[in-house]
Amino acid sequence: MQILLCDSPDHVGRRAADVIEARLRQGPAVLGLATGGSPRTTYKELIRRHQEEQLSFAQATAFTLDEYAGLPPSHEQSYYSTIRREFVDHVDLPLERLITPNGDAPDLVAEANRYDSAISAAGGVDVQVLGIGANGHIGFNEPTSSLDSRTRVKTLTRTTREDNARFFADGQVPRLCLTEGLGTIRDAKLAVLVAMGENKAEAVRLMVEGPVSANCPASVLQMHRHAIIILDPQAAAQLSSLEYYREAQEFNDDLSLRARSAG
Repeated sequence: MQILLCDSPDHVGRRAADVIEARLRQGPAVLGLATGGSPRTTYKELIRRHQEEQLSFAQATAFTLDEYAGLPPSHEQSYYSTIRREFVDHVDLPLERLITPNGDAPDLVAEANRYDSAISAAGGVDVQVLGIGANGHIGFNEPTSSLDSRTRVKTLTRTTREDNARFFADGQVPRLCLTEGLGTIRDAKLAVLVAMGENKAEAVRLMVEGPVSANCPASVLQMHRHAIIILDPQAAAQLSSLEYYREAQEFNDDLSLRARSAG
């Protein structure tokens, strides 16, 4: 697990965009896209690079992380509509390669299985973008989620529904969702989690320095082969090894700079 400490939310977005751009420059890529507040600065920066620096998504495929059950893709608050509104409609990712769970499928269990298989058939996710909830959830994997779970139907906690109620005109958030499981997320070749704000600080501490536990689903990233955690000062405030993370970051950044200069 690599920890990157940033000065601001915009800085978090730039560092996450650096990682994603580096993979896109290598050729066709499969991206995993999260919605919610945390990745917005990342998507904003990627849009800027597409519009101003010709960063292309034309060879990419994207899978969204989750979806509300019962909402058709056309619903304003479906995550299909949300990711289009906040990111995809502003870049050159072909819409036929934006793949989301079907929240209004007649058989949600079958849809979850189909979706998990579709990710595997695409060769797996190259870069998975993640945020973290105040209770430690990633995707819609709420506390007590199995650390080896696959894409499945989940019941949302009251806390998560209350957090998301502001996005719904009537305040009524669906109680069920489809979400990639923690095992599915762990299969991604690279996971990039962004977190900002003091309300995420305890969850970040448990994820990074606590035990691996279903009570903090994001802690499963301690077992990921390559996870990068990108934090603003408020989200990092409760970490006990900040000085070590800072020293390691400075050393790695210096190595990268030397490698680029030598190239």
